[in-house]
Amino acid sequence: MNTARIRNGLREMGPGWVAGAIAAGPATIGSLVAAAAGFGYDLLWVVLLSAPAGFLALLLAAHLGTRTERGIVATVEDHLGEGWAWLLVADAVIVSMVAQLLIMKTLADISSTLLGLDARVWGVVWALVLVVGLAGGGYRVAEVGAKVIVSAVVLVFLATLVVVPPDLGAAATGLVPASPPGSADAIAGVLGGAVHITLITMHTYTMHARGWGSEDYDLAVFDAGASMLAAFGVYSIAIFLVLAGAIGGQNVAPTAAAAAGALEPVAGGAAVTLFLVGILGAAVSTLGGNTVVPPFLVADKLGWGTTVEDTRYRALIAVTALVSAAGAFVGGNFIPLLLQALVIGTVGTPFALAIVLYLLHSDAVPTRPSRSVTGAGVLLFAFVSYVAADSVYGTARGLLAAEGGVGTALLTSPAATLSVVFAAVLAVATVGLGAKFLLQRGDVPAAEPAD
Repeated sequence: MNTARIRNGLREMGPGWVAGAIAAGPATIGSLVAAAAGFGYDLLWVVLLSAPAGFLALLLAAHLGTRTERGIVATVEDHLGEGWAWLLVADAVIVSMVAQLLIMKTLADISSTLLGLDARVWGVVWALVLVVGLAGGGYRVAEVGAKVIVSAVVLVFLATLVVVPPDLGAAATGLVPASPPGSADAIAGVLGGAVHITLITMHTYTMHARGWGSEDYDLAVFDAGASMLAAFGVYSIAIFLVLAGAIGGQNVAPTAAAAAGALEPVAGGAAVTLFLVGILGAAVSTLGGNTVVPPFLVADKLGWGTTVEDTRYRALIAVTALVSAAGAFVGGNFIPLLLQALVIGTVGTPFALAIVLYLLHSDAVPTRPSRSVTGAGVLLFAFVSYVAADSVYGTARGLLAAEGGVGTALLTSPAATLSVVFAAVLAVATVGLGAKFLLQRGDVPAAEPAD
């Protein structure tokens, strides 16, 4: 083993940890709570699969980013055209803004519970913190502190796993892939925590910001492996096993109080506060990264600067941060809402994966990925597409079966309706992209001209 090479990799890595920090956010915690509470150990297989799947997604993005040494939007515009670039931007912005609102809802609710005041007041306060911090560059302190808090809570989960080991026999049954009735959204949410359009698109930019090129691809692989495959894998598996052992199969609602009860063997009476503080830390950390996603992609597409020195980019950050305050006015339990944010993210991800795979096998990159990476990427695309389609199918069936007919469902469930429409548009675009690729490869003959 080359220890010097490993030490160098540990010193230089970074972009993968940005992705890992966003993945290890409150939405992932919410999806793990929902999966464990609703299905016990039955969904352990998808939790175990999520980290390798996330690693593979980052690997594909790393290959594209290091080989082109550009962000994904500019590459798409040059090699596919402006329309495809705008569609990718729209996809990422819609997904990230839904997440932004629901993470702000979570942050505001927990702040209200822990510190008092109305949650809507906290929504405005945190939005202003985002504006001042991100536009002025001072949010980094809050992010570092939040990451320390999240790390401490993960250690408590690991300690709980040691004190109260899981039922290995019951956990083993969850190693067999299965989809219990009603589990489509839970599966989509768990997978979406690691394989997400935001992570895929932003990973090309964070590597570009570090100046990583073709010669740094091996470092990018090490970086993604250490962050997503190892750190995120331990994070998600530990949380899920503790929750599944404590609340799985008990027919309890997926609430923060129920989840916090799993930590009582180690945290005692402070379990609820500790769990809420952990989610708050994850929300603060994730909001910092998520807030800049829509401004970054839009600014890149418009050819603006992507640093706060450009006043137009700074204005986009301010607007995004202020709009996120509206999340505090959303009603309901934040854990199911966080799950829905990841479900929508999963719906938006197959198109992004298709874009990356297309570019990796075009003249956009001088060196194609290996056949094994390509094959694994195609399998990942197929799996994520199936999971997303299964979730959308369930939503569509619910709308069709709603009392009062489809018309009533459209009025009473606008969010579900929009998610189905969103999925349909992206599905058509993805099929069109596949047809475009085949035509350009010559695998599908062009139509003969009419006489």
